Amino acid sequence: MAVILPLAGYFIVKQFSKGLTPMPPRYYADSVVSRTVNGKNLQDTVWHRVPDFRLKNQLGREVSWKDLEGKVVVASFFFTHCPTICPAMTRSMMRLQTGISSGLRVGDPQAKFFHILSFSVDPERDSVAALKKWADRWSIDPDKWWLLTGSKKEIYDLSIQHMKLLAVDGGQVDTAFLHTDMMVLLDKNRVVRGYYHALDTASVGRLSRDIILVALEKDPKRKGVFAGRLNMLAILVFAAIAGLSLLFYFLKKEKK
Repeated sequence: MAVILPLAGYFIVKQFSKGLTPMPPRYYADSVVSRTVNGKNLQDTVWHRVPDFRLKNQLGREVSWKDLEGKVVVASFFFTHCPTICPAMTRSMMRLQTGISSGLRVGDPQAKFFHILSFSVDPERDSVAALKKWADRWSIDPDKWWLLTGSKKEIYDLSIQHMKLLAVDGGQVDTAFLHTDMMVLLDKNRVVRGYYHALDTASVGRLSRDIILVALEKDPKRKGVFAGRLNMLAILVFAAIAGLSLLFYFLKKEKK
């Protein structure tokens, strides 16, 4: 029984795992840390985290990553004077937000597990008042979606140096005035997990799916229930099996 049950469980899980949607990958490793555990060499990848920021949203409130702790984030870059792709991007992101919020998924009818950030790439003209006007035009809920303005250097560093939009767009983005329809998915640890075109319905559909997958993902930094207790559990299982074996032996002997 001690051999058959674990093997049966393994093959059952393996069979049902076939065809499952793979998790969105992590992007941009900062380093690889080697360590030795019980005589084995293990390697841990340190993934690049988007740094903190201090910017103002459409309500004039200064916000940072601390206000988004534990949330999956979809980031985009726009400006309110944009006559071309920005209105279409906003419309697409509104459908994304509404679709996930009304889906009642992961047990949260208000979809509090994710947040949308739209950084203005024209902060000189996009004041708090301008962002508020844009938000009112599109009926953007500030509890779910922030339009952000502030330091142009800080915003452009976030987009180019840390979210790597220039590299992802194949070098065609004008760094003097960032203009792209790309949306970036960030997990709860601020690690980039994917890029999606806001003007491509299929791409937005993949983003909607990946938001749920990343939201349900177990935090690798969080220790499991059995962390550090496996040796004790193994001893208890062995003792239980030995005890049952002895019990059956004596019962059988008593019947004879």
